[in-house]
Amino acid sequence: MLRVQKIDIYYGDIEAVREVSLHVGKGEIVSIVGSNGAGKTTTLSALSGLIPIRSGEINFRGERIDGLSPHKIVERGLVQIPEGRLLFPEMTVLENLEAGAYAKKFRQYVHERLEEVFGFFPRLKERRHQLAGSLSGGEQQMLAIGRGLMAMPELLMLDEPSLGLAPKLVQELFDIVRKIHERGTSILLVEQNVFHALSISDRAYVIENGRVTLEGKGEELLKNKDVEKAYLGI
Repeated sequence: MLRVQKIDIYYGDIEAVREVSLHVGKGEIVSIVGSNGAGKTTTLSALSGLIPIRSGEINFRGERIDGLSPHKIVERGLVQIPEGRLLFPEMTVLENLEAGAYAKKFRQYVHERLEEVFGFFPRLKERRHQLAGSLSGGEQQMLAIGRGLMAMPELLMLDEPSLGLAPKLVQELFDIVRKIHERGTSILLVEQNVFHALSISDRAYVIENGRVTLEGKGEELLKNKDVEKAYLGI
């Protein structure tokens, strides 16, 4: 579904990502894990068209997408939930969700998409007329994911969804990610919570200093001595 081939990304003259290659098959949950500043978010931003790549290729469903504008990438079914949620705080929950279906091709499906989102997140339905900025951190993350689901993603990319959440909410969040996956959406997950990410992933990549240093099945990487020492405190 997604194939990234040896992409290089620079900020000015500073190399942030070097020769990163990865792929996500249809129906997979794939994680990118690593420490803060390793290049995970930069990689997702390139996949979303938010920053350019200097070299390499990004292909989605057989079509090269590097160089396309972000909204064209979303229309093709590749949707990112950004780090920090980036909601519209002065708009209601419902207005934020409707913004996720802004593109013309999604507007005719707004009602059925809302019902699906409210099925995943009943609290959002209860608070649909409440301002997004007044929600708790966990509810805001639910809303950010819900807004992304309004765009009918075939591949949903989540950037640090557990950031700032209490442990109980983190577990609830990952349970929801599993449910979204079970409904047929492929998942690319960027996450500092390495244990939770690898526990639900079919495969994963470890990025260090802008490079992929390890890859494999999620369960295998959980048992990898280097991963245990660097990220799990074992």
